[in-house]
Amino acid sequence: MKIKFFCPRWGAEHIPWDPFCAMVKEAGFDGVETPIPFEQDEKDIITTALQRHNLLLIGQFYQSFEQDIAAHKESFQAHLENLAALHPVLIDSQTGKDYYTADQNRELFELATKVTNDTGVIIAHETHRNKALFAAHIAAQLLIENPAIVITADFSHWCNVSESLLEQQAAAVALAVSRSVHIHARVGHAESAQVSDPRAPEWQTELAAHLHWWDQIVAGRLKQGASLLTITPEFGPAPYMPALPFTKMPVANQWDINVYMMNLLKERYER
Repeated sequence: MKIKFFCPRWGAEHIPWDPFCAMVKEAGFDGVETPIPFEQDEKDIITTALQRHNLLLIGQFYQSFEQDIAAHKESFQAHLENLAALHPVLIDSQTGKDYYTADQNRELFELATKVTNDTGVIIAHETHRNKALFAAHIAAQLLIENPAIVITADFSHWCNVSESLLEQQAAAVALAVSRSVHIHARVGHAESAQVSDPRAPEWQTELAAHLHWWDQIVAGRLKQGASLLTITPEFGPAPYMPALPFTKMPVANQWDINVYMMNLLKERYER
């Protein structure tokens, strides 16, 4: 099984696409995870830069803003089809809302499955706060009720929502692990979805917990006979990254942390 590492565009939007892709390639990433605009000229800039630097694409959907479910479904489908048209490795989707009913979120899962069936592009639904899979116990029930869906494992959100390292939700985590095809490798803790710096000694317990979950996903994908697993180290900029008061200076460097996390996991999974 190959493991491919993707760099988030999040936090680097101020860097033009070509020099950004040059940085990504030089650092050792295999691709970029990014939203894709609807405007053709902007899409051309992105795809040209990715091709020039021989980088893969994971499309990202996060624009689940509409409260009305009918409007939400229309927007959701348009974004998924726009992403799928570029033939990404997969689409990471922040699907649904925490305040939608299970039936409403199921409608969105079914819509995504139809897009996958029509295009061949896998859609991995992210375990993200404010979305359908916002908490371990809720996600477990939705995964049972929607057996066709696969997920992006970002358990940092679940730590924050539950104010724990999920010690009392092992069954829900195990189910999520079995359905994971993509990892957002960010380390969270009981009070936030992002530790200040995973290299710091005060966060080693949290890092170890996340590494254990990711190890289980890698082992599970191997057992399933998967040919590919994708990982995006997804530490974000401020306000995900803690910042000093008044100056708003980030307490650590987002780029350095994501490169560190990629190299840590590359070395860990080489064997």
